[in-house]
Amino acid sequence: MAYVATRGGARAIDQSERLYRAELGQIDATRVTTLRQSLPNLIDRVMGEASLYEPDLAALALAQTGGDLYEAVLLLRAWRTTQPRLAIAAPVLQEDLITHRRISAAFKDIPGGQILGPTLDYAHRLLATDVLQGRPYTPTPVEPAATPAPAHQPSLAAWQKAQGLVADPLREDVAPDAIPDLTREPLLFPAKRAHTLQSLARADTGGMLALGYAAMRGYGNAHPTVNELRLAEAEVRVTHPSGTVFSAGRVKVSQAEVTSKGKSGQLNLGFCATLGWNEVKVISGATLDLNAAAAPKGSPVEEEFFLYHTEPVEASGFCIHFKLPHYVTFQSALDALRGAKTAEVPA
Repeated sequence: MAYVATRGGARAIDQSERLYRAELGQIDATRVTTLRQSLPNLIDRVMGEASLYEPDLAALALAQTGGDLYEAVLLLRAWRTTQPRLAIAAPVLQEDLITHRRISAAFKDIPGGQILGPTLDYAHRLLATDVLQGRPYTPTPVEPAATPAPAHQPSLAAWQKAQGLVADPLREDVAPDAIPDLTREPLLFPAKRAHTLQSLARADTGGMLALGYAAMRGYGNAHPTVNELRLAEAEVRVTHPSGTVFSAGRVKVSQAEVTSKGKSGQLNLGFCATLGWNEVKVISGATLDLNAAAAPKGSPVEEEFFLYHTEPVEASGFCIHFKLPHYVTFQSALDALRGAKTAEVPA
């Protein structure tokens, strides 16, 4: 593509940015705190797609961009690249997660039991319009459970494997400090398993939903059933230079496993996990992962297709760059069109 330099419009460009920021008004710590507290699911989405867990910075990015998700993700990714990498956290096992919600649509009775946790799945979708009339909406207090569910829950896939229902998945034994990093290495195909899961973890939620939905509607080769959906907190365990392993804190994580019957007579599993709580993303991502193995070339569930086209910063950047000057290429097209029309005129 050809571009032309923008000349003579420095003041206009500066004023256009000032106009945008004037619409947003003053940004202070109070606004950031309000966004973080009132929009936790949106904060989680931004952190997941930016691949950086920092709620305050995610809220700041949203405030600074007026809620433009793609700009907020770009801001947060750009900030992350400026920070040093101090340590590599230890792998997190499912049974070590502090579980808040854990359900299965495939089995009614699962080891550890179903844990509904925080959800609107069974709620009436009614708009609380009284709030606009000056009557605040106050949620009904939660009643404590007679017997609280244990914080740590077993892996459903491990139980299925013990029952002979799931084939032993192919795994690459890689040292934690040797796991490839998608932010430092290009995504090449066929993709490494670690790259695939990292791409899904930070992919655009809307793009994954669209392609996952397409697979569910028949454009894929496997119809998913949610084997296990889990919202949890994970301990970030790192090793101090002295050799001591300690917890640097907790982060919210989501994970989903979906399943379908394979040709071998056993169950095939698809998996996706991300930072923050984002159920629709991990279910969609696990569906794409499930379908990728036998996907036809050029289909929406082919790994190369969905990994490339759900990268939010690259996709949004390529789309909006068409707003920039393309005078040379468009003028060339017009010249060709005029030439063709001239050639059509009889002598």
